[in-house]
Amino acid sequence: MNIKLNKLLNKTSQYEDYALRYVPQKFRQWSPSVVAITALGGIAYLADFSIGASIGTLYGTQNAIYSIIFAAIIIFLTGIPLAYYAARYNIDLDLITRGCGFGFYGSILTSIIFASFTFIFFALEGSIMAQGLWVGFKIPLSIGYLLTTLIVFPLVMYGMNTLSKLQLWTTPLWLILMATPVVLVIYQNPNFIHQFLSYTGSTTHNSLNLAAIITGSGIALSLMGQIGEQIDYLRLMPTKTQANYKSWWLAVFAAGPGWVIFGAIKQIIGIFLAVFILNKVGIGLALEPVHQFIGAFNLFFPSWFAIALAVTLVVISQIKINVTNAYSGSLAWTNAYTRITKTYPGRFVFIIFNLLIALILMEADMFKTLGFILGFYSNCAIAWVTIVACDIVINKYLLKLSPKIPDFKKNKLYAINPVGFISFIVASGVSIMAFFGLLTKELAPYSPLIALILGIVMPPLIAIITQGKYYSKSTNVDAYANELINNLSYELFMCQLCKNKFEASDMSIVPLKNNEELHVCSLCETIN
Repeated sequence: MNIKLNKLLNKTSQYEDYALRYVPQKFRQWSPSVVAITALGGIAYLADFSIGASIGTLYGTQNAIYSIIFAAIIIFLTGIPLAYYAARYNIDLDLITRGCGFGFYGSILTSIIFASFTFIFFALEGSIMAQGLWVGFKIPLSIGYLLTTLIVFPLVMYGMNTLSKLQLWTTPLWLILMATPVVLVIYQNPNFIHQFLSYTGSTTHNSLNLAAIITGSGIALSLMGQIGEQIDYLRLMPTKTQANYKSWWLAVFAAGPGWVIFGAIKQIIGIFLAVFILNKVGIGLALEPVHQFIGAFNLFFPSWFAIALAVTLVVISQIKINVTNAYSGSLAWTNAYTRITKTYPGRFVFIIFNLLIALILMEADMFKTLGFILGFYSNCAIAWVTIVACDIVINKYLLKLSPKIPDFKKNKLYAINPVGFISFIVASGVSIMAFFGLLTKELAPYSPLIALILGIVMPPLIAIITQGKYYSKSTNVDAYANELINNLSYELFMCQLCKNKFEASDMSIVPLKNNEELHVCSLCETIN
């Protein structure tokens, strides 16, 4: 098995992007700005327009805007510690989660939650692209779903090298096409802003309504898992030095929690364009971004050109985001599968697996139940991200009950850490019960708030009860841990199983009988 693994690592390392391990210095050759632009390229998705339009047409413009702002603040604050840890220690969110309260096997649950995020949003974005192909070329939706799936595979299989080029080349055109519709509508109809702000939605909320705001924020908070996709790029950041100090921090904030600022703006634009075309196309088509853009472009351009511009924007946007969805999904599934089965098939297998699930969802027309799916899923996403963020801020830095360095290696971690694992079960479980009205109908709109509050309260409570003893099996800081703390020495150490060389941050010392030790890399440790 070790010989096969050795061949696999040598053959596919350029494609694997260190899916299950610390990213070494030799691989992290991109500048902070390139990493940030690549990460932000992934937020080109148009689901924000649909999400904003969905909230706005239900609860009215003012309630929707407050919902979006509330959700954005929560996402931004929880994203800061996660983004910093990914860039500082060069590991993805799954590996961070292991050492931030969940344990080596406990974090399998959150890997599956994150993988679910990627195929749900791949399906949503693929549906939007298929709608564009239908409008532009009359390609049947079922065939469009297949095309949107197939076009992504050859792009995502080559990892960061290809994704960085794709995002850099397409971002300027995407920005121009996205901003133009808003400018056209305001220029042609300056009085429409008042109409937009006074729109009350299908539920006719003439004034601010707390239940409507919280329910709407629950839909927007389903995007909380997006920080995981941002981190899949941020883990590739170069080491912070005096020379790149400012650009490093700017990139971490912009590409980490900063993504939600752009996301919130897009959601509000989605409401704006939906209200603008509502009387012309009806509420169903008003939720579809391709019709939103066509309605705006039609103000100045002939119909055929407006359709061409809208379809171009949809196709560019969906390719930009769905390569990220497929890429991040493959990493999450690989992480979970490798720990469960102790085999390493490579992330190629899970690119295909993730795309197949997304295709099934698209063919099942999940777009029609967008609000329900995202509202339900948000309970899990909020609980997970909030728990990990609070473990970093509260348990690690304030209470000092959790090791500041998020170790991800099997030998150092307990199988399950009750701090994060139990917190997640309680927070997501109670909020889902509230979502379905099992805790009285009055609490149903507040399920996102329940997940958030429990996600903040539970981790420090359980950490205090357990005195943090389930975070790490190691009581001593070994040589490899010292290297991780300093993160400055990049000496290579040979794994005694696969015979490849790795930096200290990816190595473990596994004690054997007769006081012998085995020096192994984190992947060999996982599958043995």
